[in-house]
Amino acid sequence: MAKGNSAVKPTNPDRAALQREYTAGDSAETQGVRSVQRAFEILGLLSETQPVISIAEIVRATGLAKTTVIRLVQTLEQNGLLWATAKGYMAGPGLWRWAHLAKATWELPPETKELMRSLAQRQRETVNLYVLRDIWRVCVAQQESPQPLRHVVGVGDELPLWAGASSKVLLRDADRALLARVARGSPYGPGHAATLKDQIDEATVRGFAVSHGERENGLSAVAVPVTGRTGAVVAALSLSGPTVRFPDERVDEFVAALLEVAGHMSERGFDHPFRG
Repeated sequence: MAKGNSAVKPTNPDRAALQREYTAGDSAETQGVRSVQRAFEILGLLSETQPVISIAEIVRATGLAKTTVIRLVQTLEQNGLLWATAKGYMAGPGLWRWAHLAKATWELPPETKELMRSLAQRQRETVNLYVLRDIWRVCVAQQESPQPLRHVVGVGDELPLWAGASSKVLLRDADRALLARVARGSPYGPGHAATLKDQIDEATVRGFAVSHGERENGLSAVAVPVTGRTGAVVAALSLSGPTVRFPDERVDEFVAALLEVAGHMSERGFDHPFRG
């Protein structure tokens, strides 16, 4: 979470709506697991700003029938993933084990975290590490800018791949099918796949990617690849912040600093899940 009131936090996409679009027309077999997807949508409504949610709020947010919501909530509660309170439902203790497992799996080595911390202090912009997951880029580590006005993406946040410097880096080896799915969820429609391909090719040749206001007006980012043992891209390392602080001369400086840190990270190598 950002400290103070001057953090610039991007608006998260309607993930549930996008997922429904991608699964439209699925086979009967896929339709059979729709309840699982709906259950995850309900869990996804919980956040630091909304730690408790009522049945009525779930119905409004998901558009599901009240009887369906009650059935799903009861199942989640029985499995410890939700916990009933007088004000509604909160995250259940069953999630605690998963949280500890995820932390142990995804936590970066101390020296890697120190590299990111030092980079944020030197360049005075927020450092993020993203990995690719289906049609999303997931933030797995962050060091916030020391400046009052800064870009904030929470660890664990999922952002769409149709825009952003990190997306162009992560999609380097993407096939046409994935690009088509990403483009379908963009504001520009299926035709955006060709634009994405051009941007990805340019980033591949240059060794870095830059974005200015692609998702949020006034926000910019520079990203470089972190590669695994086989040379495949396993993550994108980025610096992001207000566009006014990203003139061309600073972008050049950011690129050099990012490449140095990403090089150290690539040389060190990663254990699972950063294995390439």
